Amino acid sequence: MKFDIKFRPEDEMDFLPIIPLNENEGDENLDEIPDEIAILPLRNTVLFPGVVLPITVGRDKSILAVNEAYKGNKFIGVVAQKDSNQENPEAGDLEQIGTIAKIIKLIKMPDGGTTVIIQGRNKFLIEKISSIDPYFKALIKRIPDTETPVDPDFEAHIANIKDLATNIIQQSPNIPSEASIILKNIEKPSFLIHFVSSNLNTSVEEKQQLLEMDDIRERAGSLMQLLQKELQFVELKNKVTNKTRTELDKQQREYFLQQQLKSIKEELGGDNNSQEIKEMQKKAESKKWPETAKEAFKKGIEKLERMHPSTPDYSVVYNHVDLMLDLPWDEYTADQYDLDNARKTLDHDHYGMAKIKERILEYLAVLKLKGDMKSPILCFLGPPGIGKTSLGKSIASALGRKYVRLSLGGLHDESEIRGHRKTYIGAMPGRILQSLRKVKSSNPVIVLDEIDKVGNDFRGDPSSALLEVLDPEQNNSFYDNYLELEYDLSKVLFIATANNIQTIQPALRDRLEIVDLSGYAIEEKIEIAKRHLLPKQKELHGLTKTNIRFSDKVLAQLIADYTRESGVRELDRVLASIMRNRAKKVAMGQAVPSPISADAVQEILGKPRYSNDLYKTVNLPGVAVGLAWTYVGGDILFIESSLSDGKGELHLTGNLGNVMKESATTALTYLKSNAGKYNIDSTLFQKKNIHIHVPEGATPKDGPSAGITMMTSIASSLTGKKVKPYLAMTGEITLRGQVLPVGGIKEKILAAKRAGIKEIILCLQNQKDVEEVEAGFIKGLKFHYVSKMEDVLKIAIGV
Repeated sequence: MKFDIKFRPEDEMDFLPIIPLNENEGDENLDEIPDEIAILPLRNTVLFPGVVLPITVGRDKSILAVNEAYKGNKFIGVVAQKDSNQENPEAGDLEQIGTIAKIIKLIKMPDGGTTVIIQGRNKFLIEKISSIDPYFKALIKRIPDTETPVDPDFEAHIANIKDLATNIIQQSPNIPSEASIILKNIEKPSFLIHFVSSNLNTSVEEKQQLLEMDDIRERAGSLMQLLQKELQFVELKNKVTNKTRTELDKQQREYFLQQQLKSIKEELGGDNNSQEIKEMQKKAESKKWPETAKEAFKKGIEKLERMHPSTPDYSVVYNHVDLMLDLPWDEYTADQYDLDNARKTLDHDHYGMAKIKERILEYLAVLKLKGDMKSPILCFLGPPGIGKTSLGKSIASALGRKYVRLSLGGLHDESEIRGHRKTYIGAMPGRILQSLRKVKSSNPVIVLDEIDKVGNDFRGDPSSALLEVLDPEQNNSFYDNYLELEYDLSKVLFIATANNIQTIQPALRDRLEIVDLSGYAIEEKIEIAKRHLLPKQKELHGLTKTNIRFSDKVLAQLIADYTRESGVRELDRVLASIMRNRAKKVAMGQAVPSPISADAVQEILGKPRYSNDLYKTVNLPGVAVGLAWTYVGGDILFIESSLSDGKGELHLTGNLGNVMKESATTALTYLKSNAGKYNIDSTLFQKKNIHIHVPEGATPKDGPSAGITMMTSIASSLTGKKVKPYLAMTGEITLRGQVLPVGGIKEKILAAKRAGIKEIILCLQNQKDVEEVEAGFIKGLKFHYVSKMEDVLKIAIGV
């Protein structure tokens, strides 16, 4: 509601209605109103009957109309404009229903303006605009506003209107409290409705609708709705104002307390934050860093000096500046170029691995001659437990560099590599920069462990983020999202480890120099146990002063009967079991015989877990032994075939993949085509169903390596001849009868040796892979190199 008095031109007027002393004053003069009357357009308000308005008239036409009316009978028609923005309205821009007003007083203002005080008398309808110049004149028809008989329902409406209006006045601080007294003194219902409607803080359109309503009851109902709406608005406005005032008071209080705290700190010897900033600036003076980093640090310090420590962004800027100070921008450790010492270090830490040791020495040799080179990204590929990760630590020791290990297994957030953006809560730099910050060197050896087990999800693809890190052509300008600067990683020696190269993203694999680490032979495991595992386990179990020894024969038996792996982790656990048993005897004061015998091993560990006698018991027609490669190393697998009455259908079980299923179909088709060549009854293919099964059905199996093994198993079932005992084979087959080479030969050979196999059939093209294996490791194994499938069957079943 509006109760502030402001005299403005009628086109932008706020107003205060004035109540006459007698509400019925002037009603006896309505018959004097002529049929043609001057019209006064108003922009932003509507005049209601009985209401008095002071108006400052500004437009020329309006001044003429008011002056002429005041000279005559003082009656003038007041109507609202449809468009308040219209400066010079036409006849069509005026509302049809308005209020006849009597000019009570006309005042000439000192500035030349004219102010009139008018009182609404009666509603009228414009029947026709009779004149436009020099001002609007119209033929009108009066609309009588009959008073409705008062009944309890209408009295309730009037009382409700008074209460709502009073409530609005009380909650509006800009409305004088006297306005509520005026409301209480109004007795005539129609005048109360007109008075409140005129003061209502609503649009001209809604006020015009109220004026045009003929039924006073309908007008009262609409007015109550508008009052309810305004009351809700006033309450909401007060709520927001109070909340804002409370927050502002809280901020002022905190500011005052902070200023007091600052003064107290200055009296005690200075602000801690200022001291920290000065220490940072002093530390930065001795830093050797690029100009971009220097400029970024300077801007960060300037921000800190301008910011108050209590602001949320202060800690963000402080942590960013602190990171720049802690990073080793141009700090490098000196490389050791003593190749003989490097060789001794590698030999001391790891037994065997001649190929990879030569590769490391080659790197050192080039680095020594050139002085600087872009570090190659080595990837050690091999089964678990063979020392890939520990080899990286030995390389760091041989080079004299700092060592960092990053485990990437299960990593699925790209921000772990590139860092989070500073806008996020809890943002941190990537793990690469965190590691450099920790070791204080820009050229450490960083081992990226389990790079083949990096995952990805909705948070990004870490494998793609590693592309820039592991590319020697790009990592000299690695960009971290948190640091927001480029950092040189080209001096870092990255070494990745993986079990399965197939799961590494192709683009990432292209950036890696793959170095294969095969599993250990029994001879190698014996040496590793004597040189590394036994001393470590004796120390862990407090037996360093106890004489505990193993003979090579007992160790070999221990490895063959209780472990079947490519690495040495299981062997380490078995030795730990023996050491625990011996530690108990020592602690109880019992005698500990040395060396430990085979019977003692069996007494401690129980019956052997693995036995080579398995091949004697399963030497039946239709059973062949194959060699397989898994991510944990080589392994053997049995392939069984059986015939049953049927219609020549082929059944495959054992959780086989598509490639193995296709190999079985290829083998059967080949034997069907060459049945006469191998003395196979061709009618068997129509009368018998062939069922091929690979045991350990819960383990998924796939790959082309089992091709010749499946063919041998089917041929053995069809001919009824047993496969040669202690014979294993691996190779891919074709419909033309050729045997193709396969991979993982060293792991497969070592698995065969562990399992007690004596003869192995391989593709002729795999002979070069066998020659790379040290002769002592495959001693006792006989190799058959074939190029045709008929050679396989001749060796395996003699057909």
